[in-house]
Amino acid sequence: MTEKTAVVVGGGIGGLGTAAGLVRRGWSVTVLEQADAFTEVGAGISLWPNAFRALEAVGVTGRLGEGRIGVAGGLRDWRGRWIVRMDDTAQATRYTAGAVVAHRSELLSVLLDQVPVESRLAGVRVRGVRRAGSRAVVTHDGGSIEADLVVGADGVRSVVRGALWPDAAPPRYSRHTVWRIVLPRPAALADAGAKAWAETWGPGGVFGMFPMPGDRVYCYATATVPPGGRSPDGELAELRRRFSDWCDPVPAVLAAARPEEVLRNDVYYLPLLPTYVSGPVALVGDAAHAMTPNLGQGGCQALEDAATLAVLVEAAPDLPTALRRYDEVRRPRTQALWKRSLQTGTVSHVRSAPVRVVRNAVLRTLPRSIFLKSLTRPFSWRPESALEGGVTAIRPVV
Repeated sequence: MTEKTAVVVGGGIGGLGTAAGLVRRGWSVTVLEQADAFTEVGAGISLWPNAFRALEAVGVTGRLGEGRIGVAGGLRDWRGRWIVRMDDTAQATRYTAGAVVAHRSELLSVLLDQVPVESRLAGVRVRGVRRAGSRAVVTHDGGSIEADLVVGADGVRSVVRGALWPDAAPPRYSRHTVWRIVLPRPAALADAGAKAWAETWGPGGVFGMFPMPGDRVYCYATATVPPGGRSPDGELAELRRRFSDWCDPVPAVLAAARPEEVLRNDVYYLPLLPTYVSGPVALVGDAAHAMTPNLGQGGCQALEDAATLAVLVEAAPDLPTALRRYDEVRRPRTQALWKRSLQTGTVSHVRSAPVRVVRNAVLRTLPRSIFLKSLTRPFSWRPESALEGGVTAIRPVV
C-alpha cells in the first residue's frame, strides 16, 4: 500500500499534536516551522479533561498528569468578595480538580517526543500553498513539497489560510492585552486558601492565579487598552500600578515577581470561517478559530482538532470523507466556544461601577447548575471514535 504523506505547516501545539497523531497512524509527516527551533514562550497553558483525552488520542500519556489544580476557588470581585464559589462542593470541582496548568515548553516537549526528528524541519519559511488535483503543494524558501494532506497550523496570521481562504477576514484586536507570569510560589500564598486559585474581576480587567507543577504559580492579567502599548518602565511596574489596590493576594504575588518573568501580548481573534477545509488542506488551532483566552480553551481546542483529524483520517474510507467530517465536527464546536469566550471577555472587562455591581449580583443569584452545565460542554468532550456509533458509519463523499 502506498504510504500516505502529510505536510504540517507550523510547529506549535496544534501542529505537533496533529503530526503526532498522524505518525501514530502510519503517515509520513513533515513539519515545517519558520522559527529556528521548535520552542514555546515561557508561559502557562491550562489543560482541562478534554485536552488530556485529546493528548491520549495522539499518543501522549502520563507525563503531564502530575500537579493537578485540585480545588479551584472560583470567581471574585476586585475587593475579594466571591461572585461564584467553586470549591465548596465535590460536584462543582469535578472538572477543575482534574485540570493541570502546564508550562507551554513542557507540553511542546512531550509532543516533540512523538514526532521523529527527521520529520521536523525548523527555519523553513512557507511562502504559499496550492491545490494540485487531489493533492496539495507547499512552497517554501528552499523549494516545494507535495503531499496527500496539508495541515495549516501556523497561527492567527496563517499563510495557509491566506493562500486558500482569500476571502477570510483578517484577525481583529479584542481591545484587551494580556500579561502572563510563571514564578516560584510566593510565601504570600501559603495561607491564602481558596482565594489563591481564583480569577478576580475588576474595573476593566482580570487577574487570575493557578498552581503549576514544581511548586510554581501561573498568573495572568488583562486590561482594556489600545493595541501595541508598552510600559516605559517595564511591564511588571505597569502591573503593580494597575493592581496595587486589588484584593489579597494579588499585590503580594506581584511584589514577589521579577521583571524578566512578565510577558505581554495583545489579544487577537479570528472572525468565523465558513469552512476549515479546502480540498486536501485543513486548518487546525488558531489558524482556524483563534479565540480570546477567556475560557482557557485555545490550546485545548487545538489539541482536540489534532486528535479528531488523526482519528478520522484513519477511520474514514477516504481522505475527502475524513476532511468533510472533520469540518462537520470541529467547526460548530469551536465556533460555539469562540462566541462564549468573546462574550465572557466582554462581560469580565466592564468598567462602569454600577454595571459591575449589577453583573456581580446577577451572577451570584444564578443557580449552581448553570455554572456546572457551562463546564460540562467544553470539558466532557471525547474523541470522535469514542462517541456512540463511532466513525465507522461515515459514508464516502459522493
